[in-house]
Amino acid sequence: MPYDPTSLSNLDEVKTNHIHLDLTVDFTAKTLAGSAELEIEAIADNVAKVVLDTSFIAIHSVSIGDNVLQYSLEKRHEKYGSALTIELPSTLNKGDKTKVLVKYATTEECTACQWLEPSQTVGKKHPYLFTQCQAIHARSLVPCQDSPSIKLTYSANINAPLRAVMSAVPIGEEKHANGTTTFKFHQKTRMPSYLIALAVGNLEGREIGPRSTVWTEPEVIEAAAWEFVDTETFIRTGEELLTPYDWGRYDLLVLPASFPYGGMENPCLTFVTPSLLAGDRSLVDVVAHEIAHSWMGNLVTTENWEHFWLNEGFTVFVERKILGRMQGKEAAEFSAIIGHKALVESVELYGNDHPFTALRPCLRGEDPDDAFSSVPYEKGFNLLYYLEKHLGGADVFEPYLKAHVQEFAGRSINTDDWKAFLYSFMEKNFGQEKVDLLNKVDWEAWLAGTGMPPVNNKFDDTLAKACNCLCKKWDDSRHEAKPTQFTPKDLDEFTSTQTVVFLERVSEVAPLPHTHLDLMDELYKLTAVRNSEIRFRWQMICLKADYEKIYPEVVAFSTTMGRMKFCRPLLRSLYLAKNGAELARKSFLAHKSFYHPIASGMIAKDLGLAK
Repeated sequence: MPYDPTSLSNLDEVKTNHIHLDLTVDFTAKTLAGSAELEIEAIADNVAKVVLDTSFIAIHSVSIGDNVLQYSLEKRHEKYGSALTIELPSTLNKGDKTKVLVKYATTEECTACQWLEPSQTVGKKHPYLFTQCQAIHARSLVPCQDSPSIKLTYSANINAPLRAVMSAVPIGEEKHANGTTTFKFHQKTRMPSYLIALAVGNLEGREIGPRSTVWTEPEVIEAAAWEFVDTETFIRTGEELLTPYDWGRYDLLVLPASFPYGGMENPCLTFVTPSLLAGDRSLVDVVAHEIAHSWMGNLVTTENWEHFWLNEGFTVFVERKILGRMQGKEAAEFSAIIGHKALVESVELYGNDHPFTALRPCLRGEDPDDAFSSVPYEKGFNLLYYLEKHLGGADVFEPYLKAHVQEFAGRSINTDDWKAFLYSFMEKNFGQEKVDLLNKVDWEAWLAGTGMPPVNNKFDDTLAKACNCLCKKWDDSRHEAKPTQFTPKDLDEFTSTQTVVFLERVSEVAPLPHTHLDLMDELYKLTAVRNSEIRFRWQMICLKADYEKIYPEVVAFSTTMGRMKFCRPLLRSLYLAKNGAELARKSFLAHKSFYHPIASGMIAKDLGLAK
C-alpha cells in the first residue's frame, strides 16, 4: 500500500490513471482557469469518496458525467494544503473506474506558478509563465493525488496568447479569431504529478539533434543552441549504459533568470537555468544530470519524498558515468570531488546530527522543500560509488544498473524495494560471494545515520592537484605584505571547473587579508567573470572575509539570478557578514517579486523574515 506523509489524498483507496487538463492562460488575472478530468480507479472495495490534494485552488464544481457531486474543501494544512473530499454517487469496488471532472482556477497564491512581467524577461516585450511542481506544488496547479507513488499519463489543451510548451509531446495547435491558440499535448509514459510542467511566453525553437529542440526567448536562441549541441551524445551514452530512451522527445527550455533550480527533469522538456549559458559549454553537466533523470526519477520513481535519494543519488551516479564515457574517468572523479564539497556544506548548514542529513529522513509533518539539499544527491551518489567498488567494480555494477531500470520502470519504489532487488540480482548473477559482501555493508549507518557518509570514498584527484597547489601558495603567502609569486598566467592552464575547485579550496582556509583579495582580483579578474559558478565562489570567499567592496556585486548577482544554489547562500552569507544584514534584507525585499514563490519562501526563512 503506498505511503506518503506529505499527501492528504486517499492513496489507500484510489489511484489516478490519467489526467486531462483544459486550461486558459490569463496573464492579466495571473490565473489558469478551466478543468481537470481525472480517470480514477478503485484499489479497495466500498470506496465512497475521492480525496485530492489542493493548495490555494478555487474549486467551481465537481461532476461525473451529468451528475453534479457534493464536495468539501477541508481547512488548510499549513504545509500540505487543503484536502478536496468528493462524495461519489455510488461506491466503487476494486478495479472499478470512473472519470471525475473538476472545474477550477488557480489563484494568486499558487506556489507552482511564476508569472513574469515583460520587464522580467530577456526581450522585455511579453509576459511569461512557468511552473515548478516538485516537490508538492502540483496541488496548487491542478487538484490531484500529489504523490510520487501515483504514476499517470496526462493530456492537455492549453489556450494561450503566446506559445505554450509542456512536459509532454505536442500533438497539434488550433488558432482562434481572438488571437489566442489552443496548444494540444499528450504524455503517454506514466509519470508522477510533480513532473507536470507548463511554460508560456515568447518562445522560439531551434533543432539541436534528431530528437531535441531547444526553446527559449529569441534573444537567447543562438547562445542556447550552441551551448547544448552535445545533447544527443548525452542521450545516446545514457542509452548505452541503461535502456532505450522512453520519452520520444528530449527538448530543453532555457527559462528566464528567476527559475529556482539548475534544471528540472520535466519529461520531454527539461527546464534549465540561463546560468548554464557560460559561452564555453563548461556547465552542461547539468544537462547530463537531467538526461539521467529520464531513467532515474522519471521512469523509476521514489515512492515518497523520504526516499528522494533513489531519484537523485542514482541520477548523479549515472550523470558521472555519462561524463566518464564522454570526457574521461578523471573528469567524472573531479565532478565527485566538487560534489563532496557541496555535501560537506549541506551537512555543516543543517548540523551533523540533523535528521535531514540522513539518506532516508522522516518527513512526517515536514515540508519536503525544507529538506532539499545536496544530501540525497551526493550522499546517495557516495553510497552507490562505494557499493560499486565494494562489489567488484563497473563490470559487476553496470549490469545491475541496467537491470534496476528494467525491473522498476514505470513503478514507484522505496529503499527496501531497492535493497531487496540489489541482493537478489547479485545472488542470481554473481553468487553468494556478493551477498556476503553486501552483508558487510553498514546499512544502518548509510541509510539512517546523520552527518557525512560512514565511508570516506577516495576519488582520483589528478585534476585537483594543481588547484590545491595554487591555493596552498596563496594560503602560505598570507603574512607577506606584497606577494610577488602570483601572475595572471596562474589560471591559464585551468579549465573553468578547475578554477571553481581552486576557489573552493581557498574558501576552506582562513579568510585571506583584504590586500590579498585585492591582488587576486587584480590578477585573475574574478569580479568581472560571467561564469556563474566561478562568480558565485569568488563572491562567497569575499563575504567570508567581510570584504565590503564585493557587496554591490553580491546584491547585483543575487537579485538577478533566482537559482537557489546561488541566491540563497549569497544572501545568507551577506546577512551574516559585517555590515551586511540590513543590506541583505533590504535587497531581498526590494526584489521579492523577481523570485519564484519557492525561492522567495526559502530566502525569507534564511533571513529571519519568516518561520
